[in-house]
Amino acid sequence: MALKITVIGTGYLGATHAAAMAELGFEVLGLDVQPEKIEMLRRGEVPMYEPGLAELLRRHVAGIEGSTGRLRFTTSYEEVGAFGDVHFVCVNTPQKHGEYACDMSYVEAAFDALAPHLTRPALVVGKSTVPVGSAARLARRLTAAAPAGADAELAWNPEFLREGFAVQDTLHPDRLVAGVTSERAEALLREVYATPIAEGSPFVVMDYPTAELVKTAANSFLATKISFINAMAEVCEAADGDVVKLAEAIGYDERIGKKFLRAGIGFGGGCLPKDIRAFMARAGELGADQALTFLREVDSINMRRRGHMVELAREAVGGGFLGKRVAVLGATFKPDSDDVRDSPALNVAGQIHLQGGQVTVYDPKGMANAQRIFPTLGYAESALEAVRGAHVVLHLTEWREFRELDPAELAEVAGERRILDGRNALDPTLWRKAGWTYRALGRPSA
Repeated sequence: MALKITVIGTGYLGATHAAAMAELGFEVLGLDVQPEKIEMLRRGEVPMYEPGLAELLRRHVAGIEGSTGRLRFTTSYEEVGAFGDVHFVCVNTPQKHGEYACDMSYVEAAFDALAPHLTRPALVVGKSTVPVGSAARLARRLTAAAPAGADAELAWNPEFLREGFAVQDTLHPDRLVAGVTSERAEALLREVYATPIAEGSPFVVMDYPTAELVKTAANSFLATKISFINAMAEVCEAADGDVVKLAEAIGYDERIGKKFLRAGIGFGGGCLPKDIRAFMARAGELGADQALTFLREVDSINMRRRGHMVELAREAVGGGFLGKRVAVLGATFKPDSDDVRDSPALNVAGQIHLQGGQVTVYDPKGMANAQRIFPTLGYAESALEAVRGAHVVLHLTEWREFRELDPAELAEVAGERRILDGRNALDPTLWRKAGWTYRALGRPSA
């Protein structure tokens, strides 16, 4: 008999996972405690922008004309318990307020709500990013509270989604990690992921602690690589070198590789910053804090880039922001997303606004979310409108739309032709030819 799958938590991770499981041929029931989110999903609408996700949902959500009907949504844990053989827990683990540590309250609440309804053998699969040691504790909690007892098993299967590529990463993962304690749990996960495994996705089996560490280790490595090239950008500026050429040259070394070597205003989003901080906090609890002291510097370099961009902008407008108009291209932390969590672009815009600048922001997808967090900033309907009358333009999110802008067209409406490229993604020659003073982090000014 075909496995039935439930997905608990229908945010960015959960909504994508639920739709992808339906695409793989399973009957899926998604749960969320927010009724308005469930109503939205039932209409085939997604609560966030993710390329291809809305189309995937509409292909499978029950009640939508022409859909397979394999995907339904509910607010009832009782219904989830009765329906599912495999339950994926995809709830959020944000950073605690005022601390580096991870807030486990949503994960614990999901386990506590689900367990009493597990009356028959079931596999609960954690996908949330959690501090190492959490899975073993949650497994004990699950067994104690579930009527099925030891037949309610736990596996840990971390997610590695890249925003903007989440659908592809779920359907065609570059690796699948399974933290298990039994052959049955492994067999069930292999059944769930049979299609990507058959297509060649590596399936790596390990214990709970290692599975929990894989995600935080991967994110820490990526954060370190980004901060490394940003530290090199600081040295290049001091020595009048060119960090773009430097990155190109070292990227040819296969041991280093070219990816994540673009210097700029650093990383943000809902994962890298909070994950490396939670990793440091957990290492401290385990008495291994010295192993991760380098991550403090990684975090420090990253945050320093934002302040440096504000300094460059202040310098560009003559030493002070009062009475100056600043255009900010980009609000999201990365392109192909509407996610503004810990966005370097919005952080820079907010700092300039606090220092008296008249800031106008434009982003292809992140405007509504940005306005909720920073309602006092100005917002424009297009890049052209954002740039109109500006004394300096800041390029802070590397959307394709911005790379394809016509510098000559913008030059006609700008107050002054100055652009600071915070992502090293624009063509300096093109902009300078159109009469702009172009400057980028870690590159010679001319």
